[in-house]
Amino acid sequence: MDLPERLKVLVVGGGGREHALAWKIAQSPLVEKLYCAPGNPGMATVAERVDIKATDLKALADFAEANDIGLTVVGPESPLIAGIVDEFESRGLRIFGPCKAAAALEGSKAFTKDLLRENNIPTAAYETFSEYGPASSFVKDHFSFSVEPVVVKADGEAAGKGVYICQEAAEADEALRAVMVDRVFGESGNKAVVEEFLTGQEATIMGLVDGGTLATLIPVQDYKRVFDNDEGPNTGSMGCYAPVPVVTEDVRDFVAEKIMVPTMAALKRKGIVFKGMLYAGVILTDSGPKLLEYNVRFGDPETQVVLPLMESDLVETMLAVVEGRLDEIEIRWYNKKAVCVVIASGGYPGDYETGMPIDGLPDAESAGAIVFHAGTKTDNGKIVTGGGRVLGVTALGSDYREAIAKAYVAADRIHFDKMHMRRDIGRRLL
Repeated sequence: MDLPERLKVLVVGGGGREHALAWKIAQSPLVEKLYCAPGNPGMATVAERVDIKATDLKALADFAEANDIGLTVVGPESPLIAGIVDEFESRGLRIFGPCKAAAALEGSKAFTKDLLRENNIPTAAYETFSEYGPASSFVKDHFSFSVEPVVVKADGEAAGKGVYICQEAAEADEALRAVMVDRVFGESGNKAVVEEFLTGQEATIMGLVDGGTLATLIPVQDYKRVFDNDEGPNTGSMGCYAPVPVVTEDVRDFVAEKIMVPTMAALKRKGIVFKGMLYAGVILTDSGPKLLEYNVRFGDPETQVVLPLMESDLVETMLAVVEGRLDEIEIRWYNKKAVCVVIASGGYPGDYETGMPIDGLPDAESAGAIVFHAGTKTDNGKIVTGGGRVLGVTALGSDYREAIAKAYVAADRIHFDKMHMRRDIGRRLL
């Protein structure tokens, strides 16, 4: 169907990434009306909330049909892996994201690692296992002749938590048992991948893909560990910054030309066309950049620093991706630095309580920050905590020092019981 002059847009999801998407989309002059499903209290300031779960594919497609939605933007991975794009496209509905077959890049680490190895794309050496016994024997053999750590990964989606860096055989065995026997990640533990441990700085390079053309975005570096100095367990992320000085233009070009473009070509040879957002988590080793993982959607919280730096119209850019004309679009950026500090519930990523009243949100925004809601809900008209990662406080500056200072000044104006945040986001830049 032809595009109306202005269109209705639906954002699927209800976390910090989706709030950032809705915040940016709402600024587009192409948008007549913005909906979010299910959304969150922060998103409700820029979009009308719809009470449909992000995983209810049929209900979402029914809503899009009934309300003449001109573009649907999918935030989280679960609906993409489940095939929401296929459902929408079968009804002639325009949607931003990869089809189910292409979403296997995130849905199955074994599929991705095999694809990389078959096409000589730089990544860590690995073995895949479908049974606990052989996997356990493999790691015991490894540590009998090596002191190098191994990385154990659940094959399927695990909300960023299915990765274990193991320093010894007992630790690796415990990780494999958790994934494959105890099934802490459910069906994602049907297989496990054991990889070599790579050293170097990590970075995220996200790229818009229209089936042929790739346009990379500003690189981001995030902080996975829950405590300062990269201590404690892995989380979904405790903050990030952009751009990343160690990701030079040469590094960015290498990742695009030697990792991301060959991956798209390898998929195409299998009859799979990738459209949407391709997120490459890379590590800068002494022998060059290597791929750690692919995601098939905007990163969280990486989106919370990338979109505030984007000068271009996001809706116009997404439409170009969906329609296969990304080569016609020039993406423009503000010459600034961005920092996001995640405020989490005490105890995250382990057990934590919710329902804590949140104070100081207007004060934080008046300090010059953008406060993205990640895990919040309303209780008797009051915004309270509703998840592990509760808020993302993003600030921009002319340099990193200014952006970091503004982010922490704003974050310190927010209060709820047992709140926790890292105090070293961006410190390495100073």
